[in-house]
Amino acid sequence: MSRSAHPAGPRHADVLTEGHYSAPAADLNVLDEKVWSRTVTRDADGGLTVGGIAVARLAEEFGTPAYFLDESDFRARCRAWSEAFGPDADVFYAGKAFLSRAVVRWLKEEGLNLDVCSGGELTTALDAGMPAERIAFHGNNKTVAEIERAVEAGIGRIVLDSFQEIVRVAHIAQRHGVRQRVQIRVTVGVEAHTHEFIATAHEDQKFGIALADGQAAEAVRRALSLDGLDLIGVHSHIGSQIFDMAGFEVSARRVVQLLAEIRDEHGVELPEIDLGGGLGIAYTSEDDPREPHEIAKALSDIVTRECEAAKLRTPRISVEPGRAIVGPTAFTLYEVGTIKPLEGLRTYVSVDGGMSDNIRTALYDAEYSVALVSRTSDAEPMLVRVVGKHCESGDIVVKDAFLPADLAPGDLIAVPATGAYCRSMASNYNHALRPPVVAVRDGEARVIVRRETEEDLLRLDVG
Repeated sequence: MSRSAHPAGPRHADVLTEGHYSAPAADLNVLDEKVWSRTVTRDADGGLTVGGIAVARLAEEFGTPAYFLDESDFRARCRAWSEAFGPDADVFYAGKAFLSRAVVRWLKEEGLNLDVCSGGELTTALDAGMPAERIAFHGNNKTVAEIERAVEAGIGRIVLDSFQEIVRVAHIAQRHGVRQRVQIRVTVGVEAHTHEFIATAHEDQKFGIALADGQAAEAVRRALSLDGLDLIGVHSHIGSQIFDMAGFEVSARRVVQLLAEIRDEHGVELPEIDLGGGLGIAYTSEDDPREPHEIAKALSDIVTRECEAAKLRTPRISVEPGRAIVGPTAFTLYEVGTIKPLEGLRTYVSVDGGMSDNIRTALYDAEYSVALVSRTSDAEPMLVRVVGKHCESGDIVVKDAFLPADLAPGDLIAVPATGAYCRSMASNYNHALRPPVVAVRDGEARVIVRRETEEDLLRLDVG
């Protein structure tokens, strides 16, 4: 492939004097292990490999853009979470991060449970063979049809999110002659240190029933009074992409206080407490996520300490990692198209995907890393903005990063840590075709979610 010279944007020395950007890695060919899946490496020719397969070969076989999921890493992370919490706790994978029938089968084989939040996710879980009793159903506005399906299937728990839903689930369960196991989701007034749109435990948002003004206590009274419900516990979720455990400590303290109030008023000690998910992953070298065993010990210590202070038996803990499992296990592979230097600013690198396959940068101002993966380069680094091909100025994949100054059309670049929320939030904006998800393991690659075709688009257009 020709590497013809082209005008480029500011180099390393230029951007350091501006004081706005951190320096690039000493060697752009060195991969930061924190942000890549565990089997990713460079081969003797300098190209990226995953699961023993070169990305150049993957691009040739499956095309770009495409998500490549490291199955060995995914399974290893499932086992790490399961082993960290042990047999006296429950780990529910949060399906909203990314769900497919293959993923459901991996979860089942690795012993994890599954959290779903829509009828579609429930259908996928049941179709792929996840036992219904190992499924939890979330959502702030579950439809009657979705609740009917869940109750009929014998789902393990439904997380109640409103006063209306308490009655709705109870009536449906009674009609089916069962007592449905439920938890009540409470908002505990914790401001998680995360983006406004993914903080979920402060009162001014759509999820849960507030502890403030006694609303959660009233929800408990109503749930305990209805024959169709078996109230097994309380649920709390404080946000997403969180690294600081302080918010969990405050949340656990307030939830345990509610459990003590329930005991004192009703003579009942609820046996379970779900602390949700939201633990962060490394998108860039500056992120420093905790390991599952650290998280498990911290949460267990917090709950045990608070229960001892309240003279409560320690309830069974549940957690819901989604991003923390699947996020680091996948990367998105793109082909470079247009390269447009802006003198004194940066170079815009356009790829063959964009906000249709990763909306998070536009939606949350999310930060990502990027690397040249089809070869190595000794060229000096240049400041780039990786953008997509959509008709939006906000169509940004990676806002600011460094790539080699000899980058050229046809090169392959990859964005790591895209396993969570990228494919699950993908769209057909500008009639883009959603990319495939390809699982790679031990030298073999197989499509687990196929690439959309133009026929797929036209099939839905019945006008």
